Amino acid sequence: MFDIVTCGELLAEFVAESTGQPFDRTGTYQGPFPSGAPAIFASQAALMGTKVAYAGRVGRDGFGDIIINRLRTNGIDIEAVERDEEYPTGTAFVSYQADGDRNFVFNITHSAAGRFELDFLQAERLSDCRYFHVMGSSLTSDKAIEIMLGMAKRVKEKGGKISFDPNIRSELMALDATREAILTLVNLCDIFLPSEADIAWLAQGTAETERDTIARLMQHNAMELLVMKRAAKGCQAYSGETDLLVMSREVAEVDPTGAGDCFGGALIAALACGETLEDALTLANAAGAHAVTHLGPMEGCAPRKILEAMIETNKGAL
Repeated sequence: MFDIVTCGELLAEFVAESTGQPFDRTGTYQGPFPSGAPAIFASQAALMGTKVAYAGRVGRDGFGDIIINRLRTNGIDIEAVERDEEYPTGTAFVSYQADGDRNFVFNITHSAAGRFELDFLQAERLSDCRYFHVMGSSLTSDKAIEIMLGMAKRVKEKGGKISFDPNIRSELMALDATREAILTLVNLCDIFLPSEADIAWLAQGTAETERDTIARLMQHNAMELLVMKRAAKGCQAYSGETDLLVMSREVAEVDPTGAGDCFGGALIAALACGETLEDALTLANAAGAHAVTHLGPMEGCAPRKILEAMIETNKGAL
């Protein structure tokens, strides 16, 4: 049995060197970096010492090689990662704004990532897991939605749990089916990992406060735990009568991409290892903080011993 399984887009990412660099002008980009939100999550979870498996698709090209090599190096089972003979590996280009916002240009639909499929035998093998994690950024086509929802239901039927990070990005929200799938997974998941922006997107009208939205989501859906990612402010967990705020530490930010994915990977891995909720949140905060100090979406993934050393060094600040 796997501790954690996830699947979805595998991308080669290129990062703009200059803040404010627009896409409609020639500029310099660094990369390729192995990427894809669920892949970042999986890498961080695997580095925590859990047994992790991944399903996805890359091209038979150099970009695919760098992704496959990173997943394998981090100890992830990649038996269900396929190589596409016709389509190239998906890509993402990222530009950073002075206010901290990011702009993305994705090629997923017309890439190997957009042709991802999962056969019955692999679905059966991977559904034997304790946690199945879904990223909202993976719900970009009817086929991907079918795979994700099918896996989620299959895992639930076998007694596993579903964790869901809606990871809402305007660039990937064109399909009505994507929005419907996000709402379906909000209803289906056991652990919900939204950002403040995700909660705002889920609010019913401008009069509903953040706290009201959280209360409504927990009351009317199956989730047993909601963890709000508050970036540099840490995180806040809601479960039953529990309202637990765990502060993070200040770090020198180099690249925020992947921080939330590292947070989620560390959190679910820690829970899978039997940590208390508070200890799991503390490790997750450390993973998110560590991630932003490195350039590249997956470069900040860290082994558990590094996160524990950060926590010990900064006791009282994390």
